[in-house]
Amino acid sequence: MKEYKNQADDYLSPHYISRSNWLRAAVLGANDGILSTASIAIGVAAASNTREPIVLATLAGLVAGALSMAAGEYVSVSSQTDVEHADIEREKKELLDMPELELQRLAEIYEGRGLKKETALLVATELSEKDALGAHVKDELGINEISQAKPIQAAFASGAAFSAGGILPFFVVLFLPLHSMEYMLYVFAIFFLSVLGALAAKTGGSSVVKAILRITFWGTVAMGLTAFVGYLFNVTTA
Repeated sequence: MKEYKNQADDYLSPHYISRSNWLRAAVLGANDGILSTASIAIGVAAASNTREPIVLATLAGLVAGALSMAAGEYVSVSSQTDVEHADIEREKKELLDMPELELQRLAEIYEGRGLKKETALLVATELSEKDALGAHVKDELGINEISQAKPIQAAFASGAAFSAGGILPFFVVLFLPLHSMEYMLYVFAIFFLSVLGALAAKTGGSSVVKAILRITFWGTVAMGLTAFVGYLFNVTTA
């Protein structure tokens, strides 16, 4: 009986898609925080034999990156919100100007999903009587509570996640030995990225191994290219 109850609880639990908005912003922010900050530190470490410029560059990259991520996410998602609002206003006008045509359009959507013509029209009529705009926004425009853009939430999640990710390489720069700084930054960054990839995959219900391989591969490419640039412009500071 207990096993059946656990299975029922799993069956009734929310789907992973409900986490997609905040999870995307959080993973993108944390990944960018780890990768950008570590890459900056590696690039400067490759061109310097003192700790101060590495710390300064890493801190500047951390602060600027967090603000940039938050602002960029806010502007991007706000643009999506503007489009959604414009479509909703257009839908309101169409419902006022041609309600019969809009009802038929809604019925055709349900019919396309597999309902019989009569059933689709009945469903469309009943939903329209209760909340015509809500039915069209959800089923014609494809906007719902899960997919609806939330600029402030996305901006905060991205900025906070970038800061949380970026502070990890910054601690490496502060406390680990200078002579092996580049290698330590790479090792710890790959470790942090692997943990992030595993947590994101677990939270989103996807493959942990695939997520780790993907995130570590591109992380290695990014940090390797940045280190190369640092060696290329090897301006040693006294």
